[in-house]
Amino acid sequence: MSRTDDATSPYTLSADDDRDSETARHVFWADRIADVVESRDPDEPIIIKGGISPSGVPHLGNVNEIMRGYFVAEVLRERGHEVRQVFTADDRDPLRKLPRKLANLDGDIVDLGDVNAGALGRNLGHPYTDIPDPFGCCDSYGAHFSNLITESAELLDVEFDIESNTAMYEAGRFDDVVEFILDHADEAREVLSHYQDKVDEDYVPFNPICSECGKITETVTAIDTEAGTVDYVCTDMQAGDNTISGCGHEGTATFREGKLPWRFEWPAQWQVLGVDFEPFGKDHAEGSWPSGDDIARNVLDIQPPVPMVYEWFTLDGKPFSSSEGNIILVSEVLDLLEPEVVRYFFAKDPKKARDFSIERLDQLVDEFDRFEQLYFGEVEGSEDELAKAERVYPFVVENPDEDRIRLPYTFAAVLSMFPDEQTRIDHAKKQGHIPEDADQATIDAAFQRVERAANWAERTDNEYNYTVLEELPEVDFDEETCEALDQLADFIEEGHDGEAIQGEIYESAKRRDLDMGSFFGAGYQLFFGQDQGPQLGPFLSKLEREFVVNRLRREA
Repeated sequence: MSRTDDATSPYTLSADDDRDSETARHVFWADRIADVVESRDPDEPIIIKGGISPSGVPHLGNVNEIMRGYFVAEVLRERGHEVRQVFTADDRDPLRKLPRKLANLDGDIVDLGDVNAGALGRNLGHPYTDIPDPFGCCDSYGAHFSNLITESAELLDVEFDIESNTAMYEAGRFDDVVEFILDHADEAREVLSHYQDKVDEDYVPFNPICSECGKITETVTAIDTEAGTVDYVCTDMQAGDNTISGCGHEGTATFREGKLPWRFEWPAQWQVLGVDFEPFGKDHAEGSWPSGDDIARNVLDIQPPVPMVYEWFTLDGKPFSSSEGNIILVSEVLDLLEPEVVRYFFAKDPKKARDFSIERLDQLVDEFDRFEQLYFGEVEGSEDELAKAERVYPFVVENPDEDRIRLPYTFAAVLSMFPDEQTRIDHAKKQGHIPEDADQATIDAAFQRVERAANWAERTDNEYNYTVLEELPEVDFDEETCEALDQLADFIEEGHDGEAIQGEIYESAKRRDLDMGSFFGAGYQLFFGQDQGPQLGPFLSKLEREFVVNRLRREA
């Protein structure tokens, strides 16, 4: 915890846990944050910030930094405030280790061996913006990463201004705060010593870039704040368990030719950009935030921004990890989900850890669909559910449309199993999911989910990753099997659900003493032309009934 009695708790949303609190009435967490921001009477434009160091693939987990700020920004704009959302690329940080995975500008994730790895390997210890782009498409590795994070935001219809740390240093925007910190180096050392080991009397909170080898060094031997320079020796840098060798060069660097250490750079960003609110992951809550708060108050003499800790979420039950390959980009997600479903996921309570399960995306889509139906009064819900839908939905869907058509996600996956477009349309109409008189534009809009569901089936290789035969295949079943298939057709014609159909498949086989595997295989042959497939009963229940009955009777 911060040493100051008036330190700002990063757990700003915890007030909503107090049921006696006026703020507990908020159904949307962003309203609570907006209240706290407004209570400080900030100058306008109100500045909302996120940030990231370009050390790996900018995956969906990193988008927390964008979307949490976005919803607060939108609430404040709704209240009539001018808001500027910024995102800092901490691209003057040194490359400390080689990432195993990278992403090109098309969103394809590749291994380090698939690019010019030497462009990175030869530049350990160099700022990201001084490292050649291993893809050869951008001005630097740092610029490549910034383009990817900007594209992720644009894909979710979020606009922000990206602020390059390198550009800010080079333009002199950090000059005053660097000078102030170095003029008050004793106070800076004293504050930092409470949070970081090895802060001795020789510690200087500035890291020059060596003019000889281009690496960042941590050894400053003299300070001249009037000239705006420091003298340095290029010494070794520790990067975890590894050592990045310095070249031993002795030189002089200006304040624009180096950077502040992170614990000072973060509060310096708050001062330079005038930040009013910043969300961040729980790793910072007990790490960088307490020291940043302390440095802001007791070194820089500024008020830190309103903070908000958000819980991380996992990907298919495991932490996001570029090194382990457990990552997914926004562009990949949008091949599987509509943007509004992704926005809905980020609109949920930031205090709760969640899993983004690709395997069970159908559950997330079903949840979103019900949320949407609650908003339009199409389904019943609790008072809290209705209030939340009414408040949050307009922030998730830009143009609410009461006449929109949302095919159930798993039904869309079933439709994707039919190669022919007209067959898909016929099935959707017969199942009542698309009006008989729907025009082509309406059908095209609804069928965007079909393509996404098809991508989901293929990516996860789930029960929908099959192709249904358009025509009756040539089959040769014995008499007992044909009779069992006919009886199963009669049962389905009566209108039973998937569980009941699955039970009847077993019973039909037992009544005629048929081999169970062979009887299931007969069904798979009729629909897929192969001996295996998804769980048959639930699958058949999702198809248009007349089609299923005719196929089981070998009539069409």
